Amino acid sequence: MTIVSTDRLVVRDWTEDQADLDRIYDIYSRDEVMRWLGGGSGRMTDPAQAAERVRSWLDRYAPCGDRYGIWAIEPRNAGRAAGSVLLKALPGRDGVTPTDDIEVGWHLHPDSWGHGYATEAARAVLDREFATGARQVYAVVMAGNDASMAVARRLGMTHLGVRTDWYAGAELETFVLRAES
Repeated sequence: MTIVSTDRLVVRDWTEDQADLDRIYDIYSRDEVMRWLGGGSGRMTDPAQAAERVRSWLDRYAPCGDRYGIWAIEPRNAGRAAGSVLLKALPGRDGVTPTDDIEVGWHLHPDSWGHGYATEAARAVLDREFATGARQVYAVVMAGNDASMAVARRLGMTHLGVRTDWYAGAELETFVLRAES
């Protein structure tokens, strides 16, 4: 299902089609991607994990309709996803319980870095979320992930410094974008 689209991109559900599963494994098994996501703790080591991951994403966000999720970013006519964009409730200090704070994020395959896909997909998802009446959305980034911090800045997000409010108290560079009044 298409969530949102731009001139260059379609943001859609990840599926259990083999092409999607192969791409998910190729993204989430890479150290250069996963080192920025929980320090690599969820790095895939077996291609079968891709199907498990898709099912867990679909199950986790099904109660939210299409408001929240982890979705594929697919450049038009590319035939494969560039990566993922997400919108979801940030987990609290226990690392599990959802808070009222909303997070936008992105995870791209290295072959898709530097094309503006993360910024464009995140902008489309943010615009969609703000249209529902959301007042603010956060991006949280591990220290040293300069590329993701640059995406947050290109989105017009304000850097709040390091915060420990979410993800079990992890120290994360925090950015916020507030709805226009």
